[in-house]
Amino acid sequence: MRALGVWTGSRLGLLLVSLMAVPWLVGGRDYLSRWKQWDASLFVTIAQYGYRGDPAQARDPGLPAFFPGMPAVLRLVHLVVDDWALCGLLISLVAGGVAAVALARLAEFEGGSGELAVVAMVLFPTAVFLAAGYSESLFLAFAVPAWLAARRRQWPLAVLLAAGASSIRITGLFLAVALIVEFAFSRPHKRDLPWLVIPFVPLIAYSWYLRGLTGDWLAWKHAQEAGWGRELVWPWRAWQTTWESAMTAGESAVAFRMEIAGAVVAVAVLVWLLATRRWSEFVYCGLQAGALLTSAYYLSVPRSLLLWFPLWVLIARLPVRWIIGYGLLLGPLMVLNALRFLTGAWAG
Repeated sequence: MRALGVWTGSRLGLLLVSLMAVPWLVGGRDYLSRWKQWDASLFVTIAQYGYRGDPAQARDPGLPAFFPGMPAVLRLVHLVVDDWALCGLLISLVAGGVAAVALARLAEFEGGSGELAVVAMVLFPTAVFLAAGYSESLFLAFAVPAWLAARRRQWPLAVLLAAGASSIRITGLFLAVALIVEFAFSRPHKRDLPWLVIPFVPLIAYSWYLRGLTGDWLAWKHAQEAGWGRELVWPWRAWQTTWESAMTAGESAVAFRMEIAGAVVAVAVLVWLLATRRWSEFVYCGLQAGALLTSAYYLSVPRSLLLWFPLWVLIARLPVRWIIGYGLLLGPLMVLNALRFLTGAWAG
């Protein structure tokens, strides 16, 4: 329950800071609308109109990039909550609480401090996306319990939860592959092997749906290319493009510098996982890093690190004085980045 207290306290703190700062930064009284920025607005569009988008506006080719789990939950919550932005905030609040409790239990299972794992997560610079109407909290609410169940060798529960994660983000595919690796190292019973197919079912079902809608089995992938230019390139080319963008003047340069910092952290975490021989976690994080760092340019790397629950588990095993330093350094950056998001800036 202390982990849930950390989560709740961090949400209250962010709420108070944002309530005081938003009127000063952007003026006006429409506080809730400030949370419906960027992808949060696109999730609402899908929940309202489906993947064809608002018929009154030009069709957005990027919508199929978003898996149906978050829009489906948004639509369900909207049955009792009228404001779409508030729906997203409530989903993230509840799902984040579930994820925080599961993360604490996972960290304790691995010999660390559950509360410190949650502290590390909520103080990360891009943690505003755990509060906004994005899919990060909802994904973690399935993915972290799935991993905990796998570590406890509860395979039916693990794969069913992983299937829920796979319906929310493509990251669920990487989780499914990592579960196979974890299974292989666990001296498994062969009778449990068929369960490992289940996390792939949502991806197959969504691809089948998109095939009927667009005629393209890989419409979700092609939507990323059409909407955000996420084309596969050599990693050094992706680095060069991002670096050149980061060295320019203007607001966008700040975002690209954050992307570079995120990439450096990602590589450091992968080295850490290799050094500690955490093979399945390395697969989970490494597949994500491979997808992110071979895109035409770095996009959402710092935000994607929120999903790297092995990182929070590793941090939770550090001495408390290190965690204090972590909080003093990154906590203010988290608040600053949250305010950037609420003013409409790209924040990770």
